[in-house]
Amino acid sequence: MLLAIHITPKAGQPMTTLAEVEAVVGRGLAGDRYYEKAGAFSKNPGTGREVTLIEAEALASLKAEYGIDLAANLTRRNLLTQGVPLNHLVGREFRIGYVVLRGMRLCEPCRRVESLSGTACRKGLVHRGGLRADLVQGGILRVGAKIEW
Repeated sequence: MLLAIHITPKAGQPMTTLAEVEAVVGRGLAGDRYYEKAGAFSKNPGTGREVTLIEAEALASLKAEYGIDLAANLTRRNLLTQGVPLNHLVGREFRIGYVVLRGMRLCEPCRRVESLSGTACRKGLVHRGGLRADLVQGGILRVGAKIEW
């Protein structure tokens, strides 16, 4: 299930939480920094810059194992999911509501997430920092949408 949607128009700015957002093939989420080509890594070529996802379960484990209570918007990921093994979706297509995505690669945590969140979360999110995905079929993403893979 899709639990939350987060975007920000510029690199380093706080993430805004939305109930729904337009997903545009080849661009990403309308209003997000990567859609606008204003993200910290926008100048780096490569796939997986359109949408990022993270599991609610990863954040719960981070809290249980490391005592770090990291809010989903501070992970800098666009979509918070529940009940979906994101690592298994690398190289696979999946659907969130009517929107189709393709998992491109893992979204390992970086120093930027630590500096912007003010936490030492990297170690606790290694191999569970989320998924980078590209859009195959656009549409409206809504909180509460079912995720199928």
